[in-house]
Amino acid sequence: MKVTVNDSCIACGACESVCDSVFSVEDKAVVNEAAVAANVDCVKEAADCCPVNAIEIA
Repeated sequence: MKVTVNDSCIACGACESVCDSVFSVEDKAVVNEAAVAANVDCVKEAADCCPVNAIEIA
């Protein structure tokens, strides 16, 4: 699974609050690629709760 955060990210912190083992928010959300495989469910939940649909899962 490949997870990216596109430029529409508004750094609201929703993804980090749902899945802080994968997402951290600085100027925009950053993905900890090494943690994605072990946290697939919360990554999908974070993508669903993103208010601007900035999290892309492939």
